[in-house]
Amino acid sequence: MIGMVYEMTKKPNQVRYPQLIRPTIAIVGGFGSGKTEISVNLAKFLAANESNPVTLVDLDLVNPYFRSRETVKEMESLGIGVISPAGAHAFADLPILLPEVKGAIEADNTRLILDVGGDAQGTRVFGSLSECFVPGRYDMLMVLNSRRPQTADLEGCIKTMDRIEAAARLKFSGLIANSHMIDETDLEVIVEGYELARKVSKVSGLPLVFLSARRAVLEAVDQSRFDCALLPLTRLMLKPWEKREDPL
Repeated sequence: MIGMVYEMTKKPNQVRYPQLIRPTIAIVGGFGSGKTEISVNLAKFLAANESNPVTLVDLDLVNPYFRSRETVKEMESLGIGVISPAGAHAFADLPILLPEVKGAIEADNTRLILDVGGDAQGTRVFGSLSECFVPGRYDMLMVLNSRRPQTADLEGCIKTMDRIEAAARLKFSGLIANSHMIDETDLEVIVEGYELARKVSKVSGLPLVFLSARRAVLEAVDQSRFDCALLPLTRLMLKPWEKREDPL
């Protein structure tokens, strides 16, 4: 597992947002980890704070629950490009890999975020692109959610990461702590996930790049207790009857 180059802004009484340097960022996580919510929120954050164009790639190809492709209209209204199956294939549970994905990975003029499913077949599809990634120009970040069975403890996290690396034929370069129980998430859940991510970081040698949690929860806690950058989340992946939160 290789290290990652990143920076962290530190301003008094302000959120320490992650400053990711490498142009391509693959957000990888299993079912229910929250990786899609992170991917779309990160895309919006980068688009609002950087001059380079941002492109979001939906690689959650096999039997996903929430998909980043569901936010296409909103992303495009913000100037964010989205690569995902369209038309009759938009909501198919099929391993549809678009040729545009390879071109986007190899492009030099855009910030690219890949929303990658961590199931076995999904990461194998991702692995078919492994030769397109140039060392030093991408980060593959593992989303850890302590409230999901496969990543509930240190042993499970390491086994899951090893399995994904083998299938993807790429190495992780960092970790994201994103323990949640959707609307029931509280400080206890967040701290539990943070502590687990620190243990995984120590054993794996990978940095904890940032902790993500719903904005309302983070704003209500003492953020100085977390020794890492933070990414506040606004829920964008909603069920039809759920009410939209304030925009990021």
